[in-house]
Amino acid sequence: MTTDHGGPDALGAPRWDFSTNANACGPAPHVLAALREADPSRYPDPASTALRAALADFHDVRPERIVVAASASEFIGRLTAAVRLQSAHGSVFAPVPGYADYGRAADTWGLRRASLAGDASLVWFTEPASPTGRSARCPAVREGAVLVVDEAYAALRLEGEAPTLPAAAWRLVSPNKSLGLTGVRGAYAIAPEGAEALLRSLDRLCPSWPLGVHGEVMLREWISPATVRWVEESRSTLLAWKALQLALGEELGWVQDASVTPFYVARWPGRDAADVLARLRARGIKLRDTTSLGLPGAVRVGVRPPDAQAALRDAWFEVTA
Repeated sequence: MTTDHGGPDALGAPRWDFSTNANACGPAPHVLAALREADPSRYPDPASTALRAALADFHDVRPERIVVAASASEFIGRLTAAVRLQSAHGSVFAPVPGYADYGRAADTWGLRRASLAGDASLVWFTEPASPTGRSARCPAVREGAVLVVDEAYAALRLEGEAPTLPAAAWRLVSPNKSLGLTGVRGAYAIAPEGAEALLRSLDRLCPSWPLGVHGEVMLREWISPATVRWVEESRSTLLAWKALQLALGEELGWVQDASVTPFYVARWPGRDAADVLARLRARGIKLRDTTSLGLPGAVRVGVRPPDAQAALRDAWFEVTA
């Protein structure tokens, strides 16, 4: 059994899943309804013409600056390949702790990993961060470097103002977590002005159909007024649930780090985290081991509704009795 990722595992879907960072208020009803009405018997437009125009209008940019992708991970791999084609001696900065695919893509394409953002030709930055859920300013990068801000959790910010992004930064948006629809894959990036050469390379590296019908529908509905309103309203609910869950963690003796998101990092002093995780999983409770994210000895805890919290409390006392 592995606890390297959130969601279903070899034991199936956990009854109470605290390992996922998906919006616990989801799935977003308007998006789900549109997905059920989608026609998968036809190919989508391979150029995503209408979708790119709609996303460009929503973000007030030219359509040429919108890059659609099969997922955030697909874009990470494709952009890394494009940077590698520009220079065989490029280097990549990936935040630690952080999403493993940044570094995995660098290794795949033979790019050196830089220990400092200012030394890299490709810099990845997640805002807010995962697994910590913390917020920070973008790192300083050298002239000519490609800076990408991964906004996978930006719409799930529960408090505080988002830092201002540099004008030269790329933005990567993957809304399935905010919508509570992690089983639907699809993402898009917004290129900065003056990135035409890299955009051409990304286009040449693009698969014939980066998006399936359901991914296209999700991205289209993501920017609809009804969905924007639903995501905004869900944040109030998540904030209330988070307060209850943090109080529960204190009752259980957990050490819990501050975050601005509906997920955070926790530790269990004096306990073998791997053993506790396995025992909880056997009782239908799953949490995310953060070792693969570069943070050993801790877990990422997603905020869940009160009934799930009650189940976690009971299972914890059974496991630690």
